[in-house]
Amino acid sequence: MNGSREREGFSDRLQQALRNAHYQPDSPTKLAREFNIRFSGRAVTVHAARKWLVGEAIPTQEKLRTLAQWLGVPADWLRFGAGADALQDDAADNADGAPRFASDDVKLFADFQLLDDHHRQIAREFIRMLLRVGRKK
Repeated sequence: MNGSREREGFSDRLQQALRNAHYQPDSPTKLAREFNIRFSGRAVTVHAARKWLVGEAIPTQEKLRTLAQWLGVPADWLRFGAGADALQDDAADNADGAPRFASDDVKLFADFQLLDDHHRQIAREFIRMLLRVGRKK
């Protein structure tokens, strides 16, 4: 497969995975923002995200793995299209069985990590209390 066709195929699969995960595949700004929330390396630019969406570039393997984990698809499918039959449109879990988190949840986890130890403990206790109250209903 030549480079141009590889990039176009990747772009198509990325857009499909974004739609399946209930994200709009036409906003490089949103793609960059959501990706950067989840990626621990150097942030990608909106320009780089646009290149992914229009088939001008394919991300590095590390970024590809982050995209696949976030969108709940196999990394090899996202990169090469392998195992496309196994991809389900409304998959609720990642390829490794871990649940996907909405961007609000990811932001909340990031905010939680900014708290000092005392306030993290308060937040944990509050969540446990809510779970106990919810179970009693």
